[in-house]
Amino acid sequence: MKDLEKILKALANRRRLAILKYLKRRGTATVTNIARGIKLSFRSTSKHLVILSAFDIIEKNQQGSHVFYKLFKNQVPAAKHIISLL
Repeated sequence: MKDLEKILKALANRRRLAILKYLKRRGTATVTNIARGIKLSFRSTSKHLVILSAFDIIEKNQQGSHVFYKLFKNQVPAAKHIISLL
């Protein structure tokens, strides 16, 4: 139950929900693209991405000097359901 609580807390933020909605539409994106797309600073966007990544809600893939983010394939059902509502 504690893990579910942590995941729900990670999702209980309008900026992180905006990131998830952006990634749901776009598939993959860099921090710069996400920040521009949701109109948030690069630094703040990066902090939110770290939180989402820590709970396996999103995943990152390094390609050269760029890091691409996308929704994690095997999300827990609660996260998957919330993202489906976005």
